[in-house]
Amino acid sequence: MAKRHVRLPEEAEAVVSAFIDEVDHRLSSTENTNDVVREVLVDLNGDRAAYDAWRNGDAVSPTEQLRLRAYDPRNVTLESDYHAQKDEEMFRESKPLVWLWQGFDATPLADHVELALRFRQMLAKHLFEECGDDCRFFKGIRFGYGHNLSVGDNVVVHDNVLLDDRGKLTIGDGCSITDGTHVYSHDHDLVDQGDVSHYHTTIEDDVRLTYDVVVTAGCKIGENAMIGSRAIVTKDVPAHHVAVGTPARSVKVKPGYEDVAEPIDAPAESGAEDRLIERNVDLGGEEAFDEFRRDR
Repeated sequence: MAKRHVRLPEEAEAVVSAFIDEVDHRLSSTENTNDVVREVLVDLNGDRAAYDAWRNGDAVSPTEQLRLRAYDPRNVTLESDYHAQKDEEMFRESKPLVWLWQGFDATPLADHVELALRFRQMLAKHLFEECGDDCRFFKGIRFGYGHNLSVGDNVVVHDNVLLDDRGKLTIGDGCSITDGTHVYSHDHDLVDQGDVSHYHTTIEDDVRLTYDVVVTAGCKIGENAMIGSRAIVTKDVPAHHVAVGTPARSVKVKPGYEDVAEPIDAPAESGAEDRLIERNVDLGGEEAFDEFRRDR
């Protein structure tokens, strides 16, 4: 086996458990989520004394006030704030949790692996549409909303992975997503970059995405498939296949699955159009704009 069990000293374990349990309890309560996130980030960054002094009326510099205000998710903007095609009510609920995930990752404690994996697993239960048990989420994982992301049991997501859930993203049980991988659920029109389409991208059970893979929006990767390093998946990959290259193509079937897998020479299919998600724009009375400032 490739892994071994590691245990913290008893007192350190007690503190880790108490911290995670307290945050979990507060996020499950009727307490305002923004307030919970603000307080947790203040303490994680060791800023309690400065924060309380500022709140009590002490004068602080604009730079320090900027830092102290930014612990509150209501005082910051994320890239997803600017997306017009989203469920604004759901995003109001998920945004503070996304800010907590990113804020935790910006602290030295994000490299305390035992704490960090358990903290993110707990947070994912509150943030994602669904999150199974015994998942391992490493440092630097990014997503747009969180609430359009479903993850099964025993999933491992390594460092610096993008899980784009602007559309909908489903990851099955037992998947491994390795460092630097980007999985997309939205795409831009070839002519009009501002015309965004959303899709349901699916990674089925026991899939392995190796280093720096790109999965484009609307693709489905079948059960137990493997995608080689730096491959770009533009069409569906059948179950039990190994796909490599740019664009990715199947080159073999995993040993032992020859009788149940589709043949290698079967035509590659793209089911993305069947997984298109229609999404209305709700700007709440505000005016939409073209970020590229074009008049055509």
